[in-house]
Amino acid sequence: MLGASLVPINATEHWTHKKTADGDIRLFMFRKFATNVTTPKGRIFFVHGSSMASQPTFDLQVEGRPFSSVMDWFASQGYDTWCVDMEGYGRSDKHRPIHCDLSNGVDDLQAASDYIISVTDATPMLMYGISSGALRAAMFAERCPSRVAKVALDAFVWTGAGSPTLEERRKKLEQFRRQPRRPIDRAFVHSIFNRDHPGTAEEKVIDAFATAILALDHEMPTGTYVDMCGHLPTVDPVKLTMPTLIMRGEYDGIASMEDLVAFFEKLPHPSKEFTVMQGISHASFQQKNYELVYHILRSFFERPAPVYSGQH
Repeated sequence: MLGASLVPINATEHWTHKKTADGDIRLFMFRKFATNVTTPKGRIFFVHGSSMASQPTFDLQVEGRPFSSVMDWFASQGYDTWCVDMEGYGRSDKHRPIHCDLSNGVDDLQAASDYIISVTDATPMLMYGISSGALRAAMFAERCPSRVAKVALDAFVWTGAGSPTLEERRKKLEQFRRQPRRPIDRAFVHSIFNRDHPGTAEEKVIDAFATAILALDHEMPTGTYVDMCGHLPTVDPVKLTMPTLIMRGEYDGIASMEDLVAFFEKLPHPSKEFTVMQGISHASFQQKNYELVYHILRSFFERPAPVYSGQH
């Protein structure tokens, strides 16, 4: 079981800018690390999904739930942890009347990584993305492979084949194409946990998650929905040249096993892993089995490089 941290954690807010044809876009970033760690084990860059900003996803605080914040947990393990609100989300700029599609999110990641490098160093990062955040992380890893040491893709989707969640979402595709933003409320957040397999998350955690999300946003961009329903695939597995982890919740309705296995088979790097997370649906860090997710991710990030690779 996870216990309370005895390690003092430093939390800092950061801001950077993304240059666009419409002018600079201000992006909010958040960082957590242990104050007693001078040389971190690695630098983790967490990438959020379609319907919530970064801090509710990766720094959720729930009373009586040890290390509810994945950033706190990895910081206590000696990692330097970062996240960013994409344009259109949370505390980042929302004024442009655009859909904020996946490619736009990759631009955000590039601007954020530029900033991280400027205040730390150019050591390749460990990346984790969930749902559309996994697509953004994978697309960023394609675009900037030298910046990514390893990439973990949770609740990922490749072609969308066999996805009940996307099949249902496609019924509103034309509406999403017409409207740059869509409303969300507390009932919507609860639907994320009830659509696949009710009972995988505690009610108090869902309530805390909804409160944290709605404190920042009452509507979300539609761009990732449009891309995931109408423009897949957006990632070429052959171009992911770094160690890659595919994480699928047992009950997650986003991607079928067949879709993910086909993607996994095409990954070129010999260090690749596919894991099914028992008892988990979507939003894995908010599930009852969140400790399992943390340890799967830590094992992947901390796996040593092979002594022998077979290459001459």
